[in-house]
Amino acid sequence: MASANLCYNAREQGERRRSMAKVQTVKRAAEDEKKALVYQRVVLKISGESLQGPSGSGIHAETVIALAREIKAVHDLGVKIAIVVGGGNIFRGGRQKSFAIDRATGDYMGMLATVINGLALQDALEKMGCYTRLMSAIEMHQVAEPFIRRRATRHLEKDRVVIFAAGTGNPYFSTDTAAALRAMEIKAQVILKATRVDGVYDADPEKVKTAKRFEKISYIDVLQKGLSVMDSTAISLCMDNKMPIIVFDMNVSGNLRRVVMGEKVGSLVQAD
Repeated sequence: MASANLCYNAREQGERRRSMAKVQTVKRAAEDEKKALVYQRVVLKISGESLQGPSGSGIHAETVIALAREIKAVHDLGVKIAIVVGGGNIFRGGRQKSFAIDRATGDYMGMLATVINGLALQDALEKMGCYTRLMSAIEMHQVAEPFIRRRATRHLEKDRVVIFAAGTGNPYFSTDTAAALRAMEIKAQVILKATRVDGVYDADPEKVKTAKRFEKISYIDVLQKGLSVMDSTAISLCMDNKMPIIVFDMNVSGNLRRVVMGEKVGSLVQAD
């Protein structure tokens, strides 16, 4: 009986040691992966259209869930990630040509649309166990925190994903400009511009088959060539503060992770 107990205890201790060894291996792998990160604090710019999926407008549930899954995978690596979301899938003030509405009013309507998108993305992330804070440039205490720079930075330090909504809170400024501004404020290392194409081209690759892709391009060239990376205000702000921009295809699974790991994905916009 005593020998049987000894055998059982030895077997149990062996299993415990193997289990602990596996845990240590996983921990070491996670630490090595974290050390390999090139970008540890980023601003991800997502257009409202990227949330509409194949439906053409509104919010497509499967698309939002897939996007949240990509964000969580990067957050789990230890990346401090803030998101600026657009509202073009619901309302875009500057493009409502047939709707005779004042530009400032239309822009405010677009800002409210970004809050709706932010709530949808927050819900998807939190259902995956990813703690998230939605911060709005327009105060609406019942649904979002007001944007306060120090509070946003503190949320990131506590490993929360932060979603910035309502643009800059001012009309005539795009959500691209809001992304550039927020990136400076939280001291991000890079702006990741998520698009439907794999970088910056000299023409629309969805319309022009011979369009040339730039692996690297300067801010000045983007402005002079009139390339649709971001609006000129956002590009100028990034240029003045030496904030790099990576334009990549978010529809390819794993691309966001590849970008933060330093792989050559998409196009890099930086100083000469």
